[in-house]
Amino acid sequence: MTDATGYHLPDDRQPVVVAARRTPIGRAGGALAGVEASQLLATVIGDVLADARADPAEVGEVIVGNAAGGGGNLARLAALEAGLPTEVPGVTVDRQCGSGLEAIVLACRMVAAGAGEVYLAGGGESVSTAPWRVRQPSRPGGLPEFYARARFAPESVGDPDMGVAAENVAARYGIGRRRQDEFALRSHRRAVEAREDGRFTAEITPVRTARATVTLDECPRPDTSLAALSALRPLFAAPGEGTVTAGNSCPLNDGAAMVVVTSRSRARALGHRRVLGFVDASAAGVDPNLLGIGPIASTRRLLARCPDLATAERIEFNEAFAAQVLASLDALGIAEERINLDGGALALGHPFGASGAVLVTRLFTQLVRAPAPDLPLGSRGLAMLGIAGGLGLTALFAAQGTD
Repeated sequence: MTDATGYHLPDDRQPVVVAARRTPIGRAGGALAGVEASQLLATVIGDVLADARADPAEVGEVIVGNAAGGGGNLARLAALEAGLPTEVPGVTVDRQCGSGLEAIVLACRMVAAGAGEVYLAGGGESVSTAPWRVRQPSRPGGLPEFYARARFAPESVGDPDMGVAAENVAARYGIGRRRQDEFALRSHRRAVEAREDGRFTAEITPVRTARATVTLDECPRPDTSLAALSALRPLFAAPGEGTVTAGNSCPLNDGAAMVVVTSRSRARALGHRRVLGFVDASAAGVDPNLLGIGPIASTRRLLARCPDLATAERIEFNEAFAAQVLASLDALGIAEERINLDGGALALGHPFGASGAVLVTRLFTQLVRAPAPDLPLGSRGLAMLGIAGGLGLTALFAAQGTD
């Protein structure tokens, strides 16, 4: 059992996040289109280590989540591109949309286990530069076959595309078109307001491209409206049917986010007085045909160990589709207005492997970097994602002092 301060562990094994950064999130084919995922990550690594005041040689492992890349060890590549010592190892994990959060959870578990004391963890994705997927010919002399994505479940179980699964969720849980569009509109309005107020500025590491230095998220739309969203046609159902559109679905994106995880005692030695403590996390599986409701199962599993997590002061829920977010919130009894106070992925974007780390970066800003007066030490932050193949991942953090 854990409590609001985290594991019942001594300070030298209590995992905390002491720094968190992300790139701007670009639209696929947009502002960051020429930047490889490893370069996005390398750009962030330098700033987040500087924020942490940590010596790069102290890093015990670089753990990176990635979902749509070409394989290989992206973490090692990014670490070397960032100029880390060759002695620093790297490992890449794939839990699809949950990869970035999974990387951070793994780093926290490593600190709690006493395996090391300083970790770089997060995720990166460049849909714009990801290689095409091609199957070998099934017979000699045959032609190669292009395909869009990996399989997440056997056909005997059901392996629908994400949009089809979102339609399944909307129908099963009675999430209507207007409610989805209203939710998407709120996400854009909140993200635009946060961007204009500079609430993202301190967490963003600018990215230099061949054409410009990118400093702002590309996708939030100040000109959208309920009328404009309502005019869009459903994408994943027959004409005249369905509720899931381009407006209430996330775009395709490029971006990266990284955090530094260390122990509470090491954080104190580095001069950090307020940190984001890791409390606990849980993953769970659901029917792949309703993959968007994975956070219901993972959050309920975590509730068994952290009974008060549903009243967390800040909640960041990855908005892949409005339908699956609303269905999950309804089932968990969480008011939709409580989540993503600065907008979510419907507006900011969803760079698959990075998105979970973006959620933690957002929580770090809200609870540690620039907390509101009503968020004292002990205030909690919840990160939640639905994942391809019928998975959910939920992690609980809390603002802590190191004294």
